[in-house]
Amino acid sequence: MCGGRGTRLDREGEKPLAPVAGRSMVDRTLDALAASRVETAYAAVSPHTPRTRERLGERASGGGRVADGAERGAGSVEVTVVDTPGDGYVADLQAALAEGPEPPVLTVAVDLPLLDGPAVDTVLDAHAAAGSDSLSVRVPAARKRGLGASADAATRYDDGDGDEAAGEAVDPPDERVPAGVNVVGAIDGAGDEAVRATRDARLALNVNRPGDRRLAERILAGDRDAPTLPSGGVDWLGEPGAAEGGDRS
Repeated sequence: MCGGRGTRLDREGEKPLAPVAGRSMVDRTLDALAASRVETAYAAVSPHTPRTRERLGERASGGGRVADGAERGAGSVEVTVVDTPGDGYVADLQAALAEGPEPPVLTVAVDLPLLDGPAVDTVLDAHAAAGSDSLSVRVPAARKRGLGASADAATRYDDGDGDEAAGEAVDPPDERVPAGVNVVGAIDGAGDEAVRATRDARLALNVNRPGDRRLAERILAGDRDAPTLPSGGVDWLGEPGAAEGGDRS
């Protein structure tokens, strides 16, 4: 998904083309997909991102490259550009699904510059293991704030634990943020949805504000005081070995 205005970044130009450590976010996203099992990417652009559309056209015709040092999967990802109206994430996603691939579809926001191939593959594996139509990936808002990232879209999700009617203590619902990587099972939202949550920095850092961009660059540069960039698979909260309160960045 690369059709948003990106007004919160407080910069001239289109959000997908905003450079993070010298490489645009749209190229970083496609690098991650190219390093995963994904074979075809449908890049959803809008009237707000005409230059991004041009860049995607260059990449689709072979004018792009995987970043130096990036791991590559079995082959390059094939890029197909899909035009959407630019009426917001949900409307544009529905338009992209109507014109693009058959569900289930992996959806990826363009503002995840730390994303890599192993993280993408772990999301695909989680969807397959869940046996559900869709998969929603979420990050605790406290984790995002702990990293120093913005958490503008935090939502409280109540999983129904506890028994308030019986007078037992009920833990407050988790405040979590959509990660920007999901699997959508149907255009109309029909079917069941599995939910997975993680503290992994690759899925926790969305570049929505200037501070997020600076944080991503510090992590990619390996700054001593920055969180560590993880590698390999993603740990899901609630599974054995997951770092509920730990610091697996």
